[in-house]
Amino acid sequence: MVCGEKYCFAEAPQYTVISVFYAKLPAQNRLDMANKVRKRFYIQQSLLFIFSTTLFLHANAQDSGFIRPPVTDKADVYRALVKKDPSKRMMELKNFIPGIVYDLRYATTNNFMHRLMYPENTTITFMRLPAAEALQKVQNELNENGLGLKIFDAYRPYSVTVKFWELVHDERYVANPSKGSGHNRGIAVDLTIINLKTGRELDMGTGFDNFTDTAHQTFTNLPEEILQNRGLLRSTMEKYGFKALDTEWWHFFLNNGTTFEILDIDFKKLKKGL
Repeated sequence: MVCGEKYCFAEAPQYTVISVFYAKLPAQNRLDMANKVRKRFYIQQSLLFIFSTTLFLHANAQDSGFIRPPVTDKADVYRALVKKDPSKRMMELKNFIPGIVYDLRYATTNNFMHRLMYPENTTITFMRLPAAEALQKVQNELNENGLGLKIFDAYRPYSVTVKFWELVHDERYVANPSKGSGHNRGIAVDLTIINLKTGRELDMGTGFDNFTDTAHQTFTNLPEEILQNRGLLRSTMEKYGFKALDTEWWHFFLNNGTTFEILDIDFKKLKKGL
């Protein structure tokens, strides 16, 4: 209980509401006191709202949060690494593998995010030298049978992986940014096989970035032609050192990926470094 010259008030310990005990006060004094109480109540409610909102945002951040790993995001640092180890050079795939076809989905809105994830009209993509050399061998073997490769995605800047994670919290389909991804390291690729004469993709049963069991490597409830097409892609990629991702028939990566740094350098800067 707190008493003033003309009135007293008390706070119930379990509530923020103030109980005011009026004495016989002039009207103006009662009005002044009511305004003070109203102002105090408003401040308490505002603080409660801010506190609750902060807790919610913190919980949400904890749910989607991650610890950022070491990331190479400066072009001069990347060039120094390449100078020390030439195998870390990022190769532009069309320049390195003649005849390879691009359908870079994240430079369009035709992807599971339904928005541009790379700068519009991006027409280049990269892989580390050992991965590009292995992919060249795959292309050469397919060419012998009138087939070739179409690339949906290869190198992916780390900042884009973070954006993916904000939407899809499922490590079966999206890399956790705390680990980085094969795409960030330049040793993973999303691709399919095309008929060189018609330019059409072989039927793989689902499209690219299909997040259903049907897209899994082990899914077999499909027509024989589709199973053969998937088998051809997988066996040829594995023949030259790539490993398949179980949940995506289109995704392959080199096993020794952790020897390459996670990159967050934009495409134009990488091209200048070639």
